[in-house]
Amino acid sequence: MQTIDGSQIQISEEEVPPRSPSNKGKPPVLTKAKAKELGLVAPSTLGKNFVLDTNVLLHDPGCLDRFTDNHICLPADVLSELDRFKNEQSERGANARQVHRTLTQLFSNGQSPTAGVTTAGGGSIRLVVFDPNLCGKTTESMQQFFRVFPDRTRVDHRILGAALLVAQHNNPPVIVVTKDLNMQLKAKAVGIECEDYLNDKVDPKEISTYDLPRVEVSPSDLQGFASKGILYNEEASEGLVVNEYVLLKAGPKQTMPARVNKEGEFVRLAIPEAIRIPNGTSLKPLNLGQKCLIDALLNPDISLVTCYGQAGTGKTLVAIAAALSEVFARNYNGLTVSRPVVAMGEGIGFLPGTLDEKMRPWLQPVYDALDLLMVPPATKGPRRKQGKANDSADTGIKPYDKLIEQGIIEVEALCYIRGRSIPNRFFVLDEAQQLTPQEAKTIVTRMSRGSKLVLVGDPAQIDNPYVDSRSNGLVYTRKRLKGQPFVAHVSLSRGERSPLAEAGAQMM
Repeated sequence: MQTIDGSQIQISEEEVPPRSPSNKGKPPVLTKAKAKELGLVAPSTLGKNFVLDTNVLLHDPGCLDRFTDNHICLPADVLSELDRFKNEQSERGANARQVHRTLTQLFSNGQSPTAGVTTAGGGSIRLVVFDPNLCGKTTESMQQFFRVFPDRTRVDHRILGAALLVAQHNNPPVIVVTKDLNMQLKAKAVGIECEDYLNDKVDPKEISTYDLPRVEVSPSDLQGFASKGILYNEEASEGLVVNEYVLLKAGPKQTMPARVNKEGEFVRLAIPEAIRIPNGTSLKPLNLGQKCLIDALLNPDISLVTCYGQAGTGKTLVAIAAALSEVFARNYNGLTVSRPVVAMGEGIGFLPGTLDEKMRPWLQPVYDALDLLMVPPATKGPRRKQGKANDSADTGIKPYDKLIEQGIIEVEALCYIRGRSIPNRFFVLDEAQQLTPQEAKTIVTRMSRGSKLVLVGDPAQIDNPYVDSRSNGLVYTRKRLKGQPFVAHVSLSRGERSPLAEAGAQMM
């Protein structure tokens, strides 16, 4: 062998490294020991293996306790993605930090995270490492996977690759759990079983119709209910929950609305002829759904009211009118109104000014309702005969401005509600379908004694990319708290805004 200067050197045969012509050009072999080291082998052959995507952990940080006796696989790339969100001052950032704390506590026993730790339900949680250089093309299925998805730097592809390897080393089913629809399609394209995270999703039939349930009773029972205001019929009330609103029916034309109390009896609705606002506009219920909603809003024994309704059904207006009536009657110390800051379509960037000025465009529907209810209608006739009726309109001062200054009416952002305790207030949360389940839980747990929370929204109008019609905070709250004696739910199906708005909601 020659050196750089051309001189000759001798190398003995013992110094020549042995060649392995049989292994030349072949991919590395992933041994069983190495597979265990990478977390590809489950600690037990019992139970399924669920590979979690990052969005599931961000959606519900408590999901690690939801898989009972099955095995949870967390790809190491998921931890890298969580690291991107942990510094956010948002619900998503808080969830990422909570997941990090939970995993740190689980893996604090000194055992390798890829070996897995036992969960309370009898399953396990382990980290899975996907190394494409070591196990990129060890099998025909993996070769096919990288022919379809050649980009190994994308986190989605690495998670799917990890799931494919876990499936190769375990007999029980391996299922990818993700809330990303595109990820689900990718998984199905390469033969990987994939599911949405269903723990906080409601049954489709709960949001499929907003019609009031019909309960058949005899004509004599309905007549007795009309005179006494109460009816006990064990057979008719079977399957109904406390504070559920129904329509008692005896024949094609004899009907009366009722509410189920905690004793299982049907009781008559307790509603005024109109909700009256001092020096403002009275509001009369225009349909059966609004009557049921008013009954729930004015019932002092009901602390939480959830309301579904499409655009124009009057859910926000009726809720704020009932709240103002209760506050002026001194049943509550004040009214708090808020809504999530979730834009429809492209945003317009940062808004200048103070917090109130920034929030004004987001909360304008609330101010519209206050203008309608608290500003007295303009009187007709010559200007000289109107007196001081329209002085506030001339000066630009609204009747509710002083109440806002005094703190009796609060219109605020949700981003500062964490850590608060809200006693003896009527709290109306508009557009609640934009909340995540964790955000809804945060708001519900802020309510102190004497407070009433009203969540209104349309599950069909979702602008938040992290929830859908069956997993948003509004339907989740209804699902979890259904049947509690202090909870009521009302669905509004008839639009009252205008014939145009009703036609648009139904036909567009």
